[in-house]
Amino acid sequence: MVVEVQPPTAERTDRRRGAKQRTRLPRGADLVIWLALVCGAGIMAFPLYWMFATAVRPAGELFTGEFDLIPSALAWSNFSEAWGKLPWGTFYQNSVIIAVIGTCLTVFINLLAGYAFAKYSFKGRDVIFILMISTLMVPIQVILVPTFMVVSEMGLVNSIWGVILPRGAEAFGIFLVRQYLVSMPNELMESARLDGASEFRIFWSIVLPLCKPVIAVLTIFTFMWRWNDFVLPLVTMQDQSSFTVPLGLNFAKGLYYTDWTGAMAMTLLSIIPMLIVFVIFQRSFVQGIASSGMK
Repeated sequence: MVVEVQPPTAERTDRRRGAKQRTRLPRGADLVIWLALVCGAGIMAFPLYWMFATAVRPAGELFTGEFDLIPSALAWSNFSEAWGKLPWGTFYQNSVIIAVIGTCLTVFINLLAGYAFAKYSFKGRDVIFILMISTLMVPIQVILVPTFMVVSEMGLVNSIWGVILPRGAEAFGIFLVRQYLVSMPNELMESARLDGASEFRIFWSIVLPLCKPVIAVLTIFTFMWRWNDFVLPLVTMQDQSSFTVPLGLNFAKGLYYTDWTGAMAMTLLSIIPMLIVFVIFQRSFVQGIASSGMK
C-alpha cells in the first residue's frame, strides 16, 4: 500500500513558524534588551509592591528596625480600620464627582479649541497658540493666589466648581488635539459644508468620531490629573466634608504619630479608579500617542 504524503499547506507552515517564533528564547543583543526591560519593569513595579506590603503588614513590624520585603502575616484588617477612622466615603465621592465632571468638561473644551487651531484660519492664530503653549512653563504656584481670589469672588469656595472651572481647559490637551487634527483632510469638512451642515454638526458628526485615539489619551491624562490634584483643592476646599482623597491622605498624617499601614492601605485603594480608566481606554492610548506625536 502506497501512502501519499501531502505537502504542508501555507496555513500549516505559518502556524509552525509562529510557534517556533513564540518559543524561541532571546539571544545576544535581544537578550540584553529583554533583561534591561525586565529590570526596568521591576524597578517601576517595586514601589507598588512596597505599598501593598506595607498596607497588609502588621503595624508592629514597621518599627522593628529590620528590613523585610515579605510581611510575616497579611493583616487585611488594616483596610477596614483605616476606612473607619475618617469619612473616606465622602472623600471618594467628592473626588469621583470632580474627576468625572472635570474630565468631561476639559476634554470637550480641548477638542473644540484644538479643532479651531488646526482647521480655522483667523488673525493672530499662531501668536495665540504660541502664547497658550508658553503657559506650560508657568507653575501652578505662581497663579495660585490669583486663582483663589477669582474663585472667592465667584462664591465657589467649598464648591466642586471651584476646583473644576479654573482648569476647564489645558494647554497640553489643546496642543495634543491640534497636532492630531492638523493632517486631517480638509475635504471632509468642505464636503459637509456643501451639503449644508453647520460648523458644530461638522465637528460633532465628522471630526469627533475620528478623534477616538486622542480622546482616549486626553481622558486618561486628564482623569489622572484631576484625581491626583492636591494644591487647588487644598486652597479652595476648607471644610472636611468637601475634602478629596489626596486631602484625606494628607489629613490622615498625624502631628506626632502616623499610621503608615492605614495610610498605605488608603493610598493603594486610591489607585483603583485610575487603573479602571486606563483599562477602559488602553486600546486607543498607544495609537493616540503615536499619531499625535508624528503629525
